[in-house]
This record gives sequence, C-alpha cells and structure tokens, in this order.
Amino acid sequence: MALHKGARGNRRLSIGAFTAVSDPLGAMKLAPPVHRLGAGAVPAETAYQLIHDELMLDGNAKLNLATFVTTSMEAQATRLMTECLDKNMIDKDEYPQTAELERRCVAILADLWHAPDPDTAVGCSTTGSSEACMLAGMALKRRWMRRNPERYAAGARPNLVMGVNVQVCWEKFCNFWEIEARTAPMEGDRFHLDAEQAVALCDRDTIGVVGVLGSTFDGSYEPVAEICAALDDLQERTGIDVPVHVDGASGGMVAPFLDPELVWDFRLPRVASINTSGHKYGLVYPGVGWALWRDQEALPEELVFRVNYLGGEMPTFALNFSRPGAEVIAQYYVLLRLGRAGFRAVQGASREVATYLAGEIGKLDCFRLLTRGDQVPVFAFTTDGDVPFDVFDVSRRLRERGWQVPAYTFPANREDLSVLRVVCRNGFSRDLADLLLADLDRLLPELRRQPVPLKELGVPARSGFHH
Repeated sequence: MALHKGARGNRRLSIGAFTAVSDPLGAMKLAPPVHRLGAGAVPAETAYQLIHDELMLDGNAKLNLATFVTTSMEAQATRLMTECLDKNMIDKDEYPQTAELERRCVAILADLWHAPDPDTAVGCSTTGSSEACMLAGMALKRRWMRRNPERYAAGARPNLVMGVNVQVCWEKFCNFWEIEARTAPMEGDRFHLDAEQAVALCDRDTIGVVGVLGSTFDGSYEPVAEICAALDDLQERTGIDVPVHVDGASGGMVAPFLDPELVWDFRLPRVASINTSGHKYGLVYPGVGWALWRDQEALPEELVFRVNYLGGEMPTFALNFSRPGAEVIAQYYVLLRLGRAGFRAVQGASREVATYLAGEIGKLDCFRLLTRGDQVPVFAFTTDGDVPFDVFDVSRRLRERGWQVPAYTFPANREDLSVLRVVCRNGFSRDLADLLLADLDRLLPELRRQPVPLKELGVPARSGFHH
C-alpha cells in the first residue's frame, strides 16, 4: 500500500566493514537513517548492498502460487526492457517507434479477439488491467449518458452489473465514478455471475454488464455467450440495450489459444470492450495491460485526446500520463517471439501442470476440489471431512517451506466456505508441482495430530488473498 503512516523512532542502517568498496573501517561509522534523508551521500555499492540484503526477506517469486503476475522472462526481453526504461510512453512524437509497437500490439490483440475490423480497432496500453477496467467503465458510463441525457439530467443514477467475484478494481471504479455497483452474490456451487442473475439486476440505468473470463477466486470462466444471449432477449422484450464488457485479465490470453471454440469475444455483437493483463498470462513483467473496443462507436470520441505523432495526430486514452515504454516493448517481444503456436504451447503447459496438481490433491481424502485448473490454469480446493485443521493452517505450514499458497474466505453468500488457491504460471514446472506435493504429504500427518484448527485456539487466521 502506498499510503504509509509516518514511521516512529530513529532507526538507522548498520553498515558492515566489507560492504564498502574502499575504506571498510570508515564504512562502519556510517549509519544512514531509515525514515529520514541522511546528512550526506552513501557510496553506490553500499546503498545497493543494504537494499539487496533487506530484499532477501521477500518471498521467492517462483514459489509464489498466489500471484497471477509473470515472474520470469527471457534474458532478451529483460535486455530490451532495460534499454527502454528511460522512454516515456506518453511522448509519442519523441519515441515514434515505441508508439508504433504499441499500435502493433493493439492490432494483434484485435485480430486475436475477432474484432470486426482489426486494422481499425480502437485500443491502448495501460499500466495493468485495473486501469484498463477504469477506462472501459468510463466509456460505458459516457455511452449511457449519451443515450439517456434526460434521465441523467434528472438525477438518475447509473449502475453496473457484475458478480461479487469481480476484481476489486471494479468496486473502485463504481466508487470513484459514482456508479451503483449491482453485484450478484454467490449461491451454492455457483461462484460467479450467470445469465439469469445478470438480467435480473439490469434496468434502464444499467451502463453495462461485466463478464469475467477467469475469476480470481477459482479460475473459472463466466458464461459470456449465455449472458449476451439473455441480454439480447431482454432488449427484444423491453427495449433495454445493455452492452457487455469482458474482463479478460487472465483468460483473455489463455482462451484464444487453448479454447478457440469458446465464443466470448468480439464475435458476440453485444461485447463492446475487452481488457487483459499483459503482465499475467500475457507473459510480461508488471505492469502492462490492454483495453480494446470493438469499434470507434464503442469509445465516445470526447474521451479521446490527440497528440502529435510523426507530424499528424495520434489518439490517446489513459488515466496515467508518464510511464515507461519498457513493458509495452516487452509485450511486443513476447507476441513476436511466440506466435500462436508458442502461446498455445506455453499456456498448454501451464494448464497441464494445473490439472495434474489439482488431480493429485483431489486424491487426498482431506481435500475437496472446487475447480480443476482446466480453464484458466488456476484451481481452488478446501478441506473435506472431519479433519482437525483448516485451509489457513495448511497455508501457514506450506509457507514454512517457502510456498505462498493463499487461503481466504469466499464473499456473500458463501462466507461459510474457505479455500486454498493455486495459480500455475509459466515457469511453474511439473517438477516444482511434485515438490509441492511432497511437502504437502510431509506436513499432513503433523496437521492431523492437531487437536483442532489453530484459529479455535486463538491463532488469527491469516488470509493470503488480495485480488
């Protein structure tokens, strides 16, 4: 969290004798403050070593099964990113080739997601899916305002329909842009939005429905085609025309390669916009996202700013201004490097690991699978039977070996259900999956010897999930 409260005390950093390149004894007299600027400079190598040593306390990214974010890239991609760290993405006229590579990425994604005319599709890079969702939501609101000027002027409050499982950025969007968030709760074994729930929440003030292709809670796809069909029927019956935005933060870069028969994208006329995270299954380091609209009509012109580009105008649409071009360059590298066959192989390998690992965990009599990793390579499971431990105990014990497997409680109306979730990304191999299983087998006998789950003994249940 960026909003830190002021730290107390006057703690200082202790510097070892051999941390400095020269004058090791003199270096030991240095003690720069932690929460204030020091009086003087510290040698570059010393500053590096101090920070490097503290960062060793962070978790190992390879063993972080909580995050969807890419944790490894090829050396050539890292080199390109290093070469572009000083390029400001917003300066299209100063860095025209970086702008051109962004345009190519938009065109590639438009083709991948079956835009009516990929060559004229409207889209942009963002700092991640959160910004992309904000932009898509703004476009939905502005389109509703255009269609309903009298109702808006009279004080009608626009609303957005979604499942309670959406990423928190949608809650932020509704809060920041004064939209009523209409969320469908979970019920029984339905852990995301379905067509019936979506239509039931829509009215004349609905700016759109959000369909999630890859729920962060369990990795499942929401039935986007069914939702669109139900909204088609709603329009035919009532005249209410509600567009759909697909939050494909994860699945948008999985389904086109592993589930090409699944219709969820611009092939559905009701889908107005799609976002994805380049830094998730787009296989790029954070942070880069993408927002695309099916055509110019879907993105109101008044939201678009125009900047000078090679002597002409280039449209831009973003919340952030200055940001590095490195991640956009890395995204183009990955798209160029892998092609369709490469993406199919990489994402297929992640799904194979996910389904294998889920299958092995499902064989254990103390766990029950909610999903199996056969959509987005993510699965969730919970404890089963009369066992003296819960998912929070399992997560805590796995962390002792370096594994970060988040445990969390589902939202309304399934607060009674607590689960563990595993995200399988590129770089998480079958070998690592077997090591995780071995550690799980090793700790289960100890967990079975507990009298009760530790939370019943006063140990706080630590949730490791921040979606």
